[in-house]
Amino acid sequence: MTRTRTFAHPYIPNTVPEVQAEMLKEIGLDSVDQLHDAIPESLKLNRDMKLPPAMTEHELRRHIDALLAKNKHGGAYLNFLGAGCWQHFVPAVCDEINQRSEFVTAYAGEPYEDHGRFQALFEYQSLIAELVDMDVVNVPTFDWAQAASTAIRMAGRITGRRTALLPKSADPDKIMIIRNYCTPVMELRLVEIDSATGRIDLDDLRAKLDADTAAVYFENPGYLGIIEDQGSAISALAHEAGAVSIVGVDPISLGVLQPPGGYGADIVCGDLQPLGMHMNYGGGQAGFIATRDEETYVMEYPSRLFGIVPTEVEGEYGFGDVAYERTSFALREKGKESVGTQTALWGITAGVYLSLMGPYGMQELGGTIMQKSQYAAKKLAAIPGVGLRFPGTAFFKEFVVDFNGTGLKVAEINRRLAEAGIFGGKDLSGGFPEWGQCALYCVTEIHSKADLDRLAEAIAKIVAKP
Repeated sequence: MTRTRTFAHPYIPNTVPEVQAEMLKEIGLDSVDQLHDAIPESLKLNRDMKLPPAMTEHELRRHIDALLAKNKHGGAYLNFLGAGCWQHFVPAVCDEINQRSEFVTAYAGEPYEDHGRFQALFEYQSLIAELVDMDVVNVPTFDWAQAASTAIRMAGRITGRRTALLPKSADPDKIMIIRNYCTPVMELRLVEIDSATGRIDLDDLRAKLDADTAAVYFENPGYLGIIEDQGSAISALAHEAGAVSIVGVDPISLGVLQPPGGYGADIVCGDLQPLGMHMNYGGGQAGFIATRDEETYVMEYPSRLFGIVPTEVEGEYGFGDVAYERTSFALREKGKESVGTQTALWGITAGVYLSLMGPYGMQELGGTIMQKSQYAAKKLAAIPGVGLRFPGTAFFKEFVVDFNGTGLKVAEINRRLAEAGIFGGKDLSGGFPEWGQCALYCVTEIHSKADLDRLAEAIAKIVAKP
């Protein structure tokens, strides 16, 4: 069934009949349908689709707006969801600068057409390096999961080994992404956690380390908010086995927690989203990787690195790529990893956020989050039937609430909280079924005491009248 378009579609490019005919002639075809000859006939519809009459642009906009209005966002409801995308305050200056024309399309850039982008990314790298106590930081990856995956593959290339160890308490979705990204060059093995504290079981870690272990990856704070105070011991065990110690970190915690470089991390990775980025329905994510300034590590970065050098004019400096020849941009199909679009705009945003906050601002912010999350945890744990999964363990920003004593499922509690205009914590019963009905709650600097009291009162009413 050959179709010849006789009109230009307003939203589909290259549909002007004359343009389409010229393109087909260039590749030696008579019709667009010939491009689809490779598709089996059994898979083709071979009839016109029975679509409703097309809406006008105004009607379509109203229809889509009505559909979108069914969603409720973190500004519309009181929100306690976290688990990898957190609601933090975003200073207005972050949005002002990342929407400037010289930055908003910060894809790559070259010196002859760059207007401050290279320097902005260099400054971002410098600020993150200071925050995590490392020397070298890359242009951002897509998210934390990709940063962790790349860090593990870097460790595999450095050591020539094929196994990486991760704690069972890591985000199940992140583990899935890492496994997918690292297969078939790397194998993942999970390490048990202590059932009472939620921290890594050092005995199990020690038993699983062997001559093929390339890396030990752990997070501090972890997915469940737990502060892993065994960082030095974990790194030491990894090093004794000849493996690389990789630490994933929420950078907003580093105003109050020791940076990973201080307890033996060789590679640090994490997510930049807390540093000036709004939650965007799954978007607004960006990951970072950091290491010491050692050739062994630097040459294994697949992504771009920016450095500063003096120019031929005394007192002036320029910014450009460091060891560009190691990237997939230079090596193409022979690159260590294929790295495409970078989330450079979010790197610039994180740099703006950190420069605005400064060391004391980050310390005050971290302390505020610690105080508010501790208050919330105590309020919830005081409700009959409600408790904390790891009551004696220090945490940052997130904590696991145990609802098993209420006789209610987390899904039901969250449904009733939503009716009251509250987003409850993330339901963990799917990812950690052995814990029964538990939820991960997130408290940040945006929550007031009144917000936390409102949450506790709402949950108390729900569990009192099941």
